Amino acid sequence: MKNTWILLFLIFSSFVFSQEKQESKDYRKDLKVGLVLSGGGAKGFAHIGVLKVLDSLGVRVDYIGGTSAGAMIGGLYASGYNAKQIDSIINSYNFDELIQDNIPREKYSFYQKQNSEKYALTLPIKNWKVGLPVALSKGQNILNEMTKLTKHVHNVSNFKKLPIPFYCVATDIENGDKVVMEKGFLPLAVKASGAFPTLLEPVEIDGKLLVDGGIVDNFPIDIMKNKDVDVIIGVDVQDKLEKRQALDSAPKMIMQIISFQMYDEDVQNKNNTDIYMHPNIKGYSVISFDKTKELIDLGEKIALEDADFLEAIAIQQQKKPVQQQKRVKLHEKEYIKINKIKIHGSKNYTRNYILSKLNLKENDSLTYKQFNTSINGLMATGNFKSVDYKFTFLKNNKTDIDFNVKESEISNSLQLSAHYDDLFKTGVLINFTSKHALTNNDIFSADFIIGDNIRFNVDYLVDNGYHWQIGVNSKYTSFKKNYIIDKNSTTTIFNTPQSIKYNDLTNQFYLLSKFAEKFALKIGAKHKYERIFTNNAINQKIFFDNRNYFSVFGNVILDTYDRKYFTKKGWYFNGSYDIYFASSNYNNVELETFSIIKAKLGYAQTFHKNVTLQLQTDLGSVFGNSSPSFIYSLGGNNQNLVNNYKPFYGYEFASLQNKAFIKGQAKIQYEFLKKHYLNLIGNAAGLNSKIFSNGTAFDNLKTGYAIGYGYDSFIGPLELKYAWSPDNNQNYWHINIGFWF
Repeated sequence: MKNTWILLFLIFSSFVFSQEKQESKDYRKDLKVGLVLSGGGAKGFAHIGVLKVLDSLGVRVDYIGGTSAGAMIGGLYASGYNAKQIDSIINSYNFDELIQDNIPREKYSFYQKQNSEKYALTLPIKNWKVGLPVALSKGQNILNEMTKLTKHVHNVSNFKKLPIPFYCVATDIENGDKVVMEKGFLPLAVKASGAFPTLLEPVEIDGKLLVDGGIVDNFPIDIMKNKDVDVIIGVDVQDKLEKRQALDSAPKMIMQIISFQMYDEDVQNKNNTDIYMHPNIKGYSVISFDKTKELIDLGEKIALEDADFLEAIAIQQQKKPVQQQKRVKLHEKEYIKINKIKIHGSKNYTRNYILSKLNLKENDSLTYKQFNTSINGLMATGNFKSVDYKFTFLKNNKTDIDFNVKESEISNSLQLSAHYDDLFKTGVLINFTSKHALTNNDIFSADFIIGDNIRFNVDYLVDNGYHWQIGVNSKYTSFKKNYIIDKNSTTTIFNTPQSIKYNDLTNQFYLLSKFAEKFALKIGAKHKYERIFTNNAINQKIFFDNRNYFSVFGNVILDTYDRKYFTKKGWYFNGSYDIYFASSNYNNVELETFSIIKAKLGYAQTFHKNVTLQLQTDLGSVFGNSSPSFIYSLGGNNQNLVNNYKPFYGYEFASLQNKAFIKGQAKIQYEFLKKHYLNLIGNAAGLNSKIFSNGTAFDNLKTGYAIGYGYDSFIGPLELKYAWSPDNNQNYWHINIGFWF
């Protein structure tokens, strides 16, 4: 009944206005419209449909308020975008990636690529107590997008001075107070309004820790009532309270509890609107991000039901001249020409470190898309809760960038993982990581592996950004396996399979220089202690090696793989040269100086969406007379092998041995379901006493094949492979469960 009276009033007013307009061009009642958009997660896409109808009917919005999803859509509209532009923007996103803060592997540091891709669970340690993560996502990707989209209003700190005045609502998590944000940095305010607890981390603004405004006011009509508007249009995408039959899961229970206060206020808020719209969002949830078009259509449908009211409103509004109608144009290929970079908020990380992770320098020129990937590089370190930044555009077409970084309060963490494979058998990894423990920019990490074979790996790295990094590593590897040590030996016991107990302790000090986290040069010194033995019939140890070795080395690495496991694209190269110049005596035998060269080149490319071809070439050679510990040994499936052990399908572990080898491998990977893969692998290798050996390495070519299934799970790859070789009529089953470590 209320809407009917409004319609009659507006029609009558528009008729009177049209008559009076003939008598006086100066008289006109300019009707001001306030628009309020509720929260609702993905259901908030319906707001876009309503805005499209308002635009098409010529309704001028004079004030916008919103919460959560309503704040995001309303913030974009208030900054100058029209509804069609917002529709296009929203449909360009993959919201699963946007919300989860998925960061491309290429942005991770070399240290992370080599050492961090092996943990299934990370738990923060605060005040020496193990806790749980605050939320699933930091929300940095959302902040990046809002910052990019609103760059043209970065100089506006009072939201009343936006193209359309705007406010949004958040909740102070410490006391439950409602916080109305009408000033500040627009992207950060919008992010705070939508920071749903446990999904997105809270946002700190002016000393307050803020979360989703829907907790205290999901449909902020009361605030709009105090604004200078004549008509309030409210768009409500909230669900109603569920019946007991539908409350069949913990998330639904939590949403029901959170919703109690929302729906107590729902009737009052509805009555305080002049036009109330509630799209039919039954069957859609806050995470229905795959239903964007359907939800936008529902918004259009509900708005068109009030088309008569809206047209009557539009008639009583003055139209802005075309030159005053601001329209935003955002081109991904627009370049940022950096003038100055300012960094605030960093305590434990130097300016050089931050700039190196951003891969930014003053006077650089890059697109906005490239700039966003630079932010990913800093967030990939895990050392920062968020990175806020503002653009100041100068008259010389250059841009000052003002960064405000918020460091993570968690500097220590406990990380866990589990694994099973053919060689090391069962293993549980317990990791302790501490950052800026001794100095700025450093990281200490200790892996302890308990199970069938005790192992450890300890790293300490001082990351000096663009300058040389300093690192120390200590790694202990042990396993037991039946195989032959050095088939070329004339000693009888060496030529029969023995139950070998292998122990390797490697300590190294190195300097590392890297470029854009893709290419690195590593030089250093190394100490190795090799202890390899078997037990005879009376349980006496017979040693094949029991001495210390000392070497210097150089290592060149290129890694652009998109992922470590189930790689789909990129290049990989790892080449090294070691000179072993000294060793301790064993059985009064001194080893002469010897050296080892090795290289691995890999390439992956995906064709026809789900089919990937992976090619790999390995080669290596030992120059001089080394101990059996360092000869090349091929065979088996293992991926985390020590020294010169190499995987080779179709042969038993370490069953192919010589001082030099060349190996090639081709793999076809087919993703038949999301994260489910079928693999077909072929490999061939030639071994000899000297590298290349005038082509004689291929006189006795070894070949092998494998077919397998793999699943990319949260605990790492789950793989089952069947391997065989036509050379020996042997076949093997290989099982791998979890990340390799």
